[in-house]
Amino acid sequence: MTHSMNYYEISRKKWQSFYRNGILPLSEEELQQIKGFNDRISLQDVQDIYIPLTHLIHVYMKEYESLQLSKGLFMQTYPGIAPFVIGVAGSVAVGKSTTARLLQMILSRTFKRKNVQLITTDGFLYPNKVLEEKNLLNRKGFPESYNMELLIAFLNEVKSGQEETKVPVYSHNIYDIIEGEYEIISQPDILIVEGINVLQLPANQQIYVSDFFDFSIYVDADPTLIEKWYLDRFGALLDTAFKEPDNFYYPYATGNREDAFAMARGVWQDVNLKNLNEYILPTRNRADIILHKTEKHIIDEIFLRKY
Repeated sequence: MTHSMNYYEISRKKWQSFYRNGILPLSEEELQQIKGFNDRISLQDVQDIYIPLTHLIHVYMKEYESLQLSKGLFMQTYPGIAPFVIGVAGSVAVGKSTTARLLQMILSRTFKRKNVQLITTDGFLYPNKVLEEKNLLNRKGFPESYNMELLIAFLNEVKSGQEETKVPVYSHNIYDIIEGEYEIISQPDILIVEGINVLQLPANQQIYVSDFFDFSIYVDADPTLIEKWYLDRFGALLDTAFKEPDNFYYPYATGNREDAFAMARGVWQDVNLKNLNEYILPTRNRADIILHKTEKHIIDEIFLRKY
């Protein structure tokens, strides 16, 4: 895998030696609870990858707080420390959600006095009826299917220290925004924002989502592997959806299995792979850290941005 010159390429073995402090902040049982559908992760990964990563994030946080204080001194005011925002990007089905949830738990346990919250940008997709009106239903997940103005306004409110900020809720079961339902984000010290589009530079935008990030992670893997994970996950979804008539996957779960998989492969080719190649991969080199995965979701290499 080639990267631009501005990354240190670090093997798993070397990375795990950067910071070791024996204490694991979560149990096997908790780990199982936060895993994504069919995502594989072990306590060994937490120890080898995520504990050093948390330590690195702490380094960035200290620098960030120090800069905020120095700016305040310069302006002879003290506006308080704005939330530290972490972006997590990567393809559909690469395991971003698991990475984001795991980080949330580890950061909460490591920095017990900090309020760590998590959102996913799925909530900022336009509702299906709006996508239909704009003739974008088959472009769901592409940059134009997101309400970027709303996402940017949300991040601005969070950074400005607004007491409560509302995030629309997206349901993967009904494959749509749940009308009238919101998640409340209330003055986090650390906010993790997970989504395929978080490092993108939309055309005609004065300000980008990534302008609000203080640290960003890109979860990477070979597209043929991601396709395999995508289809595995699709199969696992079918195995539960046949019990739920209002589930979006119910017709596929109760119909012909081969037809369902043919449809899923088509969606991968025409939507997810295209989106990955055209809009997601080009953002990889904007991340502070790239976690590269191989078979079974094992992280084998880490790329750390030099400058």
